[in-house]
Amino acid sequence: MSFSLDVKKEIYNIINNRHCAIAELSAIVDFCADISYNPLFINISSENKLLLEKFKNIIDFIFDEKVNILTDNGKTYKIFIDDKELIHKVFNIINKNLYEEELFSSLIVNKVCCKRAYIRGAFLGIGYICAPEKNYHLEFICNTYKQAQNLQNLINFFEIDAKTIEKKEHFIVYIKEAEQIVELLNIIEAHKALLELENIRIFKDVRNNVNRIVNCETANLNKIVSTGIKQKENIEFIKNTVGLDYLPKQLKEIAILRLENPDVSLKELSQMISPPISKSGVNHRLKKISIIAENLRGK
Repeated sequence: MSFSLDVKKEIYNIINNRHCAIAELSAIVDFCADISYNPLFINISSENKLLLEKFKNIIDFIFDEKVNILTDNGKTYKIFIDDKELIHKVFNIINKNLYEEELFSSLIVNKVCCKRAYIRGAFLGIGYICAPEKNYHLEFICNTYKQAQNLQNLINFFEIDAKTIEKKEHFIVYIKEAEQIVELLNIIEAHKALLELENIRIFKDVRNNVNRIVNCETANLNKIVSTGIKQKENIEFIKNTVGLDYLPKQLKEIAILRLENPDVSLKELSQMISPPISKSGVNHRLKKISIIAENLRGK
């Protein structure tokens, strides 16, 4: 089962009150209904049975009317309404003219709770959220630019930075930031899914931090080893050409320690000297040895 379907299962049976139910009904009609004028009917068809169940429950809750969910093949479900009286009741209550091309009515979402309900209905019908283990992405697939703009404006009312893009003859309203997806899940009251996403996000953040630390430590270790090998090569060159006694006492001491400990850090080398010196002091002496080696190579 997909994470997106889990969210829809969590929210499909939420009916808080009459005015919010009307807002959610409005969203389902706006985004999912196929409306014919001659003959007059409303048809809602989807593979998502939860959408049909929600529409049926709202019709029953608001109008005390029963509609049937039909299926031809067990995969696609539909509700077909040709009762003219019920159709006019639906359009009257969602404050829309039956013959208007764009159906959105801002009066339906005057209240904040109704804005939440409208977005919830939209997600149930046309929403999708990627499994958070894979990626942070939530989107609504709209048929027209105006639909997308209306929905984007509603979402942005809650200080979420939703964006719209045209793709394959559709208009996609999408959110990419994990924190904002969490906020939208809170808006539509998908609290269980919200907690699951948060847990996954925390786990991923911890894992990414651990990986960054490990990568940083590995890079530092590689740098130490590479530098140590280069220093050892210079010291061995001096040893094989003029001998380590060629070096001043302080440089000879650090040269012998580096030959014996090619993989240790400068800080560790600094503690091996008696008396100990600073890390920068060790680095200074090794640089002097490198200069001497280069000068000898140039002769």
